[in-house]
This record gives sequence, C-alpha cells and structure tokens, in this order.
Amino acid sequence: MTPNVNLLTQHAISYIDLRRFPEALRKLDQVLDITPDDVDTLVYKAAIAQAEGDLPRASTLLAPLHPAADDTEALETQVYQAVLERRPAQIISRLKEILAKPDPTLGYINGELRFWLGWAQEVAGDHAAAQETWRQARSQLESFLKEQPENTGLIGDLALTNMGLGDKAAALSLAEHAMVANPIEKDALDGPQPIEILARVAAQIGEPDRAITALQKLLSIPYGGPLAQNVPLTPALLRLDPMFDPLRNDPRFQKLARSEAPKQ
Repeated sequence: MTPNVNLLTQHAISYIDLRRFPEALRKLDQVLDITPDDVDTLVYKAAIAQAEGDLPRASTLLAPLHPAADDTEALETQVYQAVLERRPAQIISRLKEILAKPDPTLGYINGELRFWLGWAQEVAGDHAAAQETWRQARSQLESFLKEQPENTGLIGDLALTNMGLGDKAAALSLAEHAMVANPIEKDALDGPQPIEILARVAAQIGEPDRAITALQKLLSIPYGGPLAQNVPLTPALLRLDPMFDPLRNDPRFQKLARSEAPKQ
C-alpha cells in the first residue's frame, strides 16, 4: 500500500468511527482512483452502506468478491450482509467449505468464523446446526484464551458464542471482563467494543434494561465496532440486525432505532 493510499484509508476509517460516512466515502473513492478494484476499499464502502441501511448497495459491492479465509474482514462483511438480509444459505455453504480445511495460521480467527457460521445457521432457522457449530467454536476459542487472556477480540467472540449457546452467566461474565480489560477511559476508540458485545448479549438473554443503557451510550460516541470492518452501531443497523430482535417491542429501543446517529 503506497503511503498516499495508506493515509487516505486511515482518514476514511477515522470518518467511519465518527459516523461521518459521506466524508469516508470520498476518501475511499480517492483510494479507488489510485488502486481500482482494491478489495479492502470496496468492503469498507459496503460496510458503510450496511451502516446506512442500504443493503442493495452493499450487496452490489460485495457480491462480486470472493475473499479467502485470510481476508477475514471481507469474508465477515459478506456474512454480516447475509445475516442482515436474512438470506444466509449461500454464505453458510461458503463458510462450511472454508472451515472444512481451516488455515492453522489464522489462530483464533477460525473459532471466530465458526461463531459467524453458527449465527448464519441460527438466522436460517437451523437451531440444531447452530448449536453444534457454536459448541465447536467455544472449544476452539477457549483453547486460545489460555494463551491470550487479555485479547478483547477473542473474549468478545467467546461471549457471543456462549450467548448463542444460552450460557447467560458465562456470556455476561466474559463481556464484563472485556470491559475491565480495555476500559473506555483508557481506549476511547476500541474501549467501547466490549460495551457493544454487552449490548448484544443483554439483548439476547432477556436483560433489556442493560442492553438499552449500553446502546444509548454507544450511539452517543464515536468508536470502532467489534464486528466486521469495525463499523460503529447506527440506528439503521439496530433496525436490521437480528441480534436485536428481542428488543423490537421496547419503546426505548424503537426510539433509538428511529433516531439519527449524531455525527461527531
């Protein structure tokens, strides 16, 4: 990556964290002027489209791409697209194919991809397959946690996996541990990531008050999100993301999902 491209990309990422998506898109288009068809840049543009609730635009950008497992962010952005569209059949096949021969150099990311496969299977309505996949994911992720006890990305993956398996105590404990390991006071950019994990866990395990409080905080600040491409939550994503389905009838959630995310 040339210094100029690297600088433009960093600028774009800063604008994404701030939810200033038009400025981010302008920087990404400048990158594409220099390096046409750059996959990472196209994926950032797709992630912005998702955050703005424009799934058709995101699909147009993502559909032609065929990322390998080691291009994890591109692959996970495609999985997230399928989850947001609630049409995960095709991506389930792709993930199964990749995970049939996992790349050992990816470390805990193989477990992370298994979490995503489980989520896609759950959205597809195949609860039994999702549970089996999440059990495998938990086993893989736990083996890495012994070596990387302060890796908040790994802890977040494990929290969401335990959430999927219905282990409320473990999911909450892990989310809270990640918040302590990397507090927002110490790291304004990545510190909020565990708060988003907590919001997702709380939404799914029947703790709406904790989920709403966390979401109110997240929508009021800039940050890099914990999921694909590190995009922060937006009202549009709250409207689309199946993980927040249990909150849909809560007037407080409806207000957040209707709001305009403040530009920082």
